[in-house]
Amino acid sequence: MTDLEIARKVTLRPIAEIAGKFGVQHNDLEPYGKYKAKLPLSLINKEKVAESNLILVSAISPTPAGEGKTTMSIGLTEGLNQLGKKTTVVLREPSLGPVFGIKGGATGGGYSQVLPMEDINLHFTGDFSAIEKAHNLLAALIDNNIQSKTTSLNLDPRTISWKRVIDMNDRALRHTIVGLGGTGSGIPRETGFDITAASEIMAILCLAGDLMDLKKRLGAIFIGYTFDKKPIYARDLKAEGAMTALLKEALQPNLVQTIEGNPAIIHGGPFANIAQGTNSVIATRMGMTFSDYVVTEAGFGFDLGAEKFFDIKCQSAGLSPKVVVLTTTIRALKYHGCAALDRLKEKDTEALLKGMPNLEKHIENIKQFNVTPIIAINKFVSDSDEEIALVRKIAAKLDVEVALAEGWEKGGKGTLDLAKKVIAIAEKCTTQFTPMYRWDTPVKEKITQIATKIYGARHVDYAAQALRDLKKIEDLGLDHLAICIAKTQKSLSDNPKLLGRPKDFIITVREIEIAAGAGFLIPITGSIMRMPGLPAHPSSEKIDVDSEGNITGLF
Repeated sequence: MTDLEIARKVTLRPIAEIAGKFGVQHNDLEPYGKYKAKLPLSLINKEKVAESNLILVSAISPTPAGEGKTTMSIGLTEGLNQLGKKTTVVLREPSLGPVFGIKGGATGGGYSQVLPMEDINLHFTGDFSAIEKAHNLLAALIDNNIQSKTTSLNLDPRTISWKRVIDMNDRALRHTIVGLGGTGSGIPRETGFDITAASEIMAILCLAGDLMDLKKRLGAIFIGYTFDKKPIYARDLKAEGAMTALLKEALQPNLVQTIEGNPAIIHGGPFANIAQGTNSVIATRMGMTFSDYVVTEAGFGFDLGAEKFFDIKCQSAGLSPKVVVLTTTIRALKYHGCAALDRLKEKDTEALLKGMPNLEKHIENIKQFNVTPIIAINKFVSDSDEEIALVRKIAAKLDVEVALAEGWEKGGKGTLDLAKKVIAIAEKCTTQFTPMYRWDTPVKEKITQIATKIYGARHVDYAAQALRDLKKIEDLGLDHLAICIAKTQKSLSDNPKLLGRPKDFIITVREIEIAAGAGFLIPITGSIMRMPGLPAHPSSEKIDVDSEGNITGLF
């Protein structure tokens, strides 16, 4: 049975009923139809946030298909609720790029899903559209100012890095020229499009603490320089007010439900290989206001999303997870042991053992943050008892709890062992996490800390452009910002072909982008694509609508 067929067997509860479980009155909701609603920011109670238990779900370095962090997060939430713990799962919103591209939807799977999955995977409540509009408004204002003869800020078009965005994989838009068509159509210049999930507006929305913080951050977006080398920010274009107006509703988190009828909050959607890869601070705080436990996930492996979760989101928002659940699959371990992709379903204990160092490195990384890890084996039908036993043996050597998770097949019943172990560790936890670096540390030192301690690199090298960027950052007084390294998700290194646990490699920083509004710098390593392309046979080919309006082929 497919995920969609399973979802359609479920009788959805009215959103008011879900809100009631959550402790929210119907009058406080802003419904979007029968099964979705916006939650007003006024509901957040920081005293209650401090009393809640935050659980982070991460993963080892994934195979191209991903290892099921979202399914794990939802399944664990169901299990905790079955054990009597009032629990909410808080996740990111899917991007249409992956939905129509390779990976498909992002609402979990099997009996561990969030619903209504078709709505969530498509337009949902319009948050991505609002982010797109706010981002492109700033782009339009920039080009309008360049064109203006009366209000020009004297912007040098060659220094402008702000592109436009669209929530689609469209390689033809990576590099474009705007302003063609004569004097009435603007000043010709080279620019392009990024995918919406890569927008700084997305990052800002997910890190903002409230509406006025959002407005301040939007005004702090760095645009470029004037011809006489004066820095220009979005506030200089008087852009932040209108942008905030477009994002006012999008800033409110979205309430939906799990397949077992528990509350789920879904809000924001930055990618982890090019941004911070976690849902919004506001959504996390909202869940913690009304729950004993909040389960959330960070994109890709621990080296990407989880490192940024701790060093950017948690430092910014004052959050501290009690436990990290490290999603692990037998297939990913074999993949990192150099087993071929088309043979990962075959029993191969030799490849499994060769891939174990990847798991060991991620466990080391979690402990560096002074947080207790649990290994959660996301079970697939092809996993053999012998292979599972080998992972348990390694976990025992690492002195780490391990649980077999069968949330896809059994929902909450399949994660009860994991849920019990999470509760046991969380209730004993009395410590705060330790960040990898202080924000006021020099930029190079912050990058080195991440590259050597988290990735395992021997050294960080800087291309000529990156060195020029470092000088610019220092001149602008932005060297106090956090670090959000853009890196491949396929390897601990910046080379996607180096699987397992590579050692003695050099990380090369090509350039460093400034996201002053979001509050971080983005060192670019390897070949990172901000506008993906579609594959030869995109997932969109399978999606259709029947005569009754039912969507088929989605996920």
